[in-house]
Amino acid sequence: QVQLVESGGGLVQSGGSLRLSCAASGFTLDYYVIGWFRQAPGKEREGVSCISSSDGSTYYADSVKGRFTISRDNAKDTVYLQMNRLKPKDPAVYYCAIDVGICTWYVYKYDYWGQGTQVTVSS
Repeated sequence: QVQLVESGGGLVQSGGSLRLSCAASGFTLDYYVIGWFRQAPGKEREGVSCISSSDGSTYYADSVKGRFTISRDNAKDTVYLQMNRLKPKDPAVYYCAIDVGICTWYVYKYDYWGQGTQVTVSS
């Protein structure tokens, strides 16, 4: 059974850090693009970061550039999102998702999604 499981969310003070993990089971991540998205209450789901399958190229939304880092460990079938200098605008449920194409911010392009992990930032 194909499954993506996010973990690592929680409550952190503004300026703090969290590392999210996205673990795959039932398949290997090697050939997939992995995207991280987030959705705050009352808002649309938005792309945060993406890492390609071919050359490991990484992409970031302007709102997180310079603060977040995406990485993948294919041996562990896990993708990480290191989030530093968290701000009050960052709280949301964070999701990882996979696609067989290229990195994109279009939500509908992604085939499988995890259940999400909550990130809360206190000021």
